[in-house]
Amino acid sequence: MRLRSAGLLLFMLGSLRADFQEQEVRALVGSNIELSCVHPKDSSFDLNDLYVYWQLFGSETVVAYYLPENSSTGHTDDHYRDRAQLSLDSMKQGNFSLRLYNVTPQDEQKFHCLVFRESLELQKVLDVVVRLHVAANYSMPVVSTPSSPSQDEELTFTCTSTNGYPRPNVYWINKTDNSLLDKALQNNTITLNPQGLYDVVSILKLRRSPNVNVGCCIENVLLHQNLTVSSQTGTFKGSIDSIPDIPVIPQDKNVTVTSIILALIVFAAMAVGWMCRSRCPHRSYAGPILADSKEDPKRQAHNHVRCDSRIYGTE
Repeated sequence: MRLRSAGLLLFMLGSLRADFQEQEVRALVGSNIELSCVHPKDSSFDLNDLYVYWQLFGSETVVAYYLPENSSTGHTDDHYRDRAQLSLDSMKQGNFSLRLYNVTPQDEQKFHCLVFRESLELQKVLDVVVRLHVAANYSMPVVSTPSSPSQDEELTFTCTSTNGYPRPNVYWINKTDNSLLDKALQNNTITLNPQGLYDVVSILKLRRSPNVNVGCCIENVLLHQNLTVSSQTGTFKGSIDSIPDIPVIPQDKNVTVTSIILALIVFAAMAVGWMCRSRCPHRSYAGPILADSKEDPKRQAHNHVRCDSRIYGTE
């Protein structure tokens, strides 16, 4: 008798107790993944002889299914509607894998694949469980350090990282010898955001000491990933209200500046002298200007003009 109802099939599946194959796969949040469910023997199948059913293992949540002459998705859970797909062409070749689109953290489940053949009186021909692990990369940690001198006995460091999955491990490291700091010194707040991903805020308190150098490590075990950021502080002195002195130019720099200024003055004097010499060339003395000379007085005056020999060092 041909089954026409997914509800009747659900009733039958609830009474099944049998061994199954279990697989594990990983997927990043937002990616697409194929959950494998393939018949071990190369053979062809008639779609009218098949009952294919995907559900969450141990629950009645329907992910996707196929019934002969009934492709209705009315029993599919809303979380998987339009996200879970079976390929009819692939099922003809014995591949009953489920294609899951846009993976979310809520998809970290065990998915159960069951295949029956009506010609064998609904004998089960395939029973596979696929465990899906979901992961998301955490953002690079940001460490805030004491930004100003303080008289407090403690130094407070804050480490933040967001949008990761699964729940992380948080470590603080003493970077001087790469040893782990006592977890009692840190206070971690790990929360789920609206996207179903984890946000982390870790606060570390240490006794004040010079040259503190610590690192914050966010570990994603599933991705075998450690994101570490270090932060170093120097010795804090003075008070919060102290005003730094105005920097003074060292004495040796003053001497250098003075030497440069004197050199520029000497160079400028030499340049003026050279210009004067080029315009006033040295001429020999031609005697007094005669009043009764017929030569143009202006020309006579020009011929007798000479530069003072003392300026140029001539006799």
